[in-house]
Amino acid sequence: MLSYIFKRILSLIPVLFVVSGVVFLVVYMIPGGPATALLGMEASPEQIAEMNAQLGFDRPFLVQYGEWFVNILHGDWGDSYFLQQSVAEAIGEYFTPTLSLAILAQIFALVLSIPLGILAAYRRGTAVDVTAVSISLLGTAIPSFLLSMFLMLFFSVSHHWFPVAGYAGLEEGLGEHLKYLFVPALSLGIVQAAYITRMTRASLLDVLYKNYVRTARAKGLKENIVILKYALKNGAPAILTAIGQSFGSLITGTIVTETLFNIPGLGMLTIGSINRRDVFVIQGVVLFVTLLYVLVNLVVDILYGFVDPRLWPGRK
Repeated sequence: MLSYIFKRILSLIPVLFVVSGVVFLVVYMIPGGPATALLGMEASPEQIAEMNAQLGFDRPFLVQYGEWFVNILHGDWGDSYFLQQSVAEAIGEYFTPTLSLAILAQIFALVLSIPLGILAAYRRGTAVDVTAVSISLLGTAIPSFLLSMFLMLFFSVSHHWFPVAGYAGLEEGLGEHLKYLFVPALSLGIVQAAYITRMTRASLLDVLYKNYVRTARAKGLKENIVILKYALKNGAPAILTAIGQSFGSLITGTIVTETLFNIPGLGMLTIGSINRRDVFVIQGVVLFVTLLYVLVNLVVDILYGFVDPRLWPGRK
């Protein structure tokens, strides 16, 4: 088991090097360079040259990259010239709302999608299956911002059950925290549920008619045991992949929802940094969310081994 996990971690090292190189190049892709972005287009060549020297951008590229990479490993992600704090501190401050929103949205997605996907596969070809597939397709087709506005109109404007926008931290109480996150998390969860429902249905259809499932039924086992213990367990890898991709997209793709509901998360930080041309914060956020996505995929790969022990080295 440990060797399997170790191999998965080692396989990420080349990925991390490539990711770090691409992220570091972000500052060089800005028109006029990072100094121009920070000082503005009206800055004189002398001011730009002075800023480049101050930031170290007048040195060879590999020297800059090596120093930046070592600093990243030591937790030094640079400083924001506009927020007057380190990039790591800014990301840590804005990440908490995003993580809370992503976790609650994922819970909504799983509660909606797993039972619906199982029911659709079990009732294949019936009205239940057609309804489940139609709902999942509708959830995929509706833009997330439009769905968010519909839910906001229903839950907040018409019935006043939840706040229209804003955010309350955990220090203000769990109930207040969830009250502000409910509508945006539900809108994100419905979109992700549509994808997970289709994957759950497809993975179960691949195994429901296998010989071992027929044998389990022939033994007289109850249908719920056959589905949960045999079919769902063997279809779990594909479902885990869908859940991992869903959670990764929830962490990295909530900019529109956070902006619409005025949630101070990574999405708001990214938009604000782009408007301010705060290049080091943009660079840090891109690196952070990329590392998170890689970490989520690593966790999913490890969970594969627990779901299917044949993946452990030496197992057959």
